[in-house]
Amino acid sequence: MIYWAPLFHFYQPPTQTPAVLMKVSNESYRPVLAVFDEFPNAKATFNINGCLTEMLALYGHTDVIEGMRKLGEKGQIEFTGSGKYHPILPLIPREEAERQIRLNFNTNRQYLGDGYKPRGFFPPEMCYSSDIVKPIVESRHKWIIASGIACPVDWPMDVIHTIDFPDEEIAVFFRDDILSNKISFKDLDGKGFIEHLKQLRNIEGDVYVITAMDAETFGHHIQHWDKLFLSQVYETLVPATDPPKVMREQKPPADQHRKLFGYEKSPDTEDIKIVTISELLDIFPRGSKISPKPSSWSTSADDMKMQNYYPLWKDKNNPVHTMQWELLGLTIDCAHKAVDLADNPLSIQFAATARELLDEALHSCQFWWASKKPMWNINMIDKGMTLQREVVLNAYKSISVSDCKPEIKKEYYYRVVAGRHIFDQLTDYLYTD
Repeated sequence: MIYWAPLFHFYQPPTQTPAVLMKVSNESYRPVLAVFDEFPNAKATFNINGCLTEMLALYGHTDVIEGMRKLGEKGQIEFTGSGKYHPILPLIPREEAERQIRLNFNTNRQYLGDGYKPRGFFPPEMCYSSDIVKPIVESRHKWIIASGIACPVDWPMDVIHTIDFPDEEIAVFFRDDILSNKISFKDLDGKGFIEHLKQLRNIEGDVYVITAMDAETFGHHIQHWDKLFLSQVYETLVPATDPPKVMREQKPPADQHRKLFGYEKSPDTEDIKIVTISELLDIFPRGSKISPKPSSWSTSADDMKMQNYYPLWKDKNNPVHTMQWELLGLTIDCAHKAVDLADNPLSIQFAATARELLDEALHSCQFWWASKKPMWNINMIDKGMTLQREVVLNAYKSISVSDCKPEIKKEYYYRVVAGRHIFDQLTDYLYTD
């Protein structure tokens, strides 16, 4: 058998506008869910970050949430864990990573119900390092997915390797980067993808293939790709509906299958089965204990050689990234200090505001839009900076009205000044570059 496990990643940043969210929901989220409604035997793994779930509820797109909830309850899809505000987990303090994972679970469980019971974990942007394994294991996830470039051994297709961790082990899956990118950039249509899967018959024994990409690929990034790729593939590999009992007993003729593109479930695809990633755990044996390489799903071989593991979010040669992360470091420090020092109702109030805003301020898009590979959007960068400035404003206000020593207030005022200087430098860069 050839097992295909597709993963769809749903995400919009907390700074996204309602208009763009509506556009993406109409062009992508609703059409993708419609495909799964049309093909109830189709399966997939979904990752949706909690900040998007909340925004969908806030801006009236509850039908999207309800559609996912129903698919999860039926077992047609499984959900993964992640960080609520899509932070780059290897680049933030561990306590923040742990908090993001908890927040993501609580938010999605609230909106998606009992069908939200993730066994696997999707690190935002597939940014992996050994530092993130501990909070993932401790939050009771059984597997993690990483980019194919992170694989340190021969490509696994018939075994599932595990990450060595004290007293525990966690399975690690690798996405097929080449195949996933071909789909994402429209270099491979549905027919070509199925032909690729058929070629795997030449490999002895059962094998599996994992593809993973943004859900927004289907319909938003590529117009009608939900129909021209997803529907075409699912129509070929699975029947549109379960046939009635009488038809199951009397094998229906092939021409009774619905045809959108001239494809139908045929004998030469019967050895291809679509599964969730977690189902692979029950099918394939365990392999070796390995240590995946630090990387992301946008890291190239040249980046790896230069130890530039997260180039779209913290490029060593990108001055904007350098300033952004310096500012974020000051922001985190101020917020943590405010929470530690809060000792009266007013300081507690401001510290709580700073703490809540900090969760959002960790989102990855502000760095991605500053990557210039080729992404550059001064407004998305500025929105990230503004969030951080609001954290610092409330954090220092909390410190200043607390009963802490004057020396501490003076020390953190200097940090506010330093942060303001970095903010101004970044703003000047946006003006002139």
